[in-house]
Amino acid sequence: MAQDGHSHATTAQPQQLTPAQGALLKIVRDNTERFRDVSVAEAEGYSLLFGCVSGPDAGAMGTALRELAARGRGRNRRHASQIVIYEPMPDGHLQLIGADFLVIASDWDKAHSGQPPQLMGQLFHYFESPNRFGLPAFYTLHVWAWKENPNGAFVNWHPKVSCQAFAGQQSEQE
Repeated sequence: MAQDGHSHATTAQPQQLTPAQGALLKIVRDNTERFRDVSVAEAEGYSLLFGCVSGPDAGAMGTALRELAARGRGRNRRHASQIVIYEPMPDGHLQLIGADFLVIASDWDKAHSGQPPQLMGQLFHYFESPNRFGLPAFYTLHVWAWKENPNGAFVNWHPKVSCQAFAGQQSEQE
């Protein structure tokens, strides 16, 4: 079963990474390092997907830039995340904090008979529809590759990410 996409539970201590999780973090870092400069992501076809996404009690997801050519149609891609995640900083720049892999559930489920997606053994989280993003039901895997998350490298929410400095579209509140 996929992980619950709406869980806001926090852990008392950082989780130890398995070798596979450590390898996944390294792959994501290696493949997103060039996006530390947001203009590089924009030049490669990434654009703002949502405003800054925050929750009232669990921190935030940050600002997501999605590669428009990536559709997430029933597959996941280890070496190229469809979404890069930034935190808006007080000086106005965006700081790269992670990446996200997103797969539309109906597309995935047609080809995989009810088995949720995994990437290097890491289960994706499931979001039902309707949802705050206006998307059909989907699976997602956040990878906090550039800002350590005390709740784990693969959870949806980051308690140390803030949307306070976001100056773009209206921020999303849960």
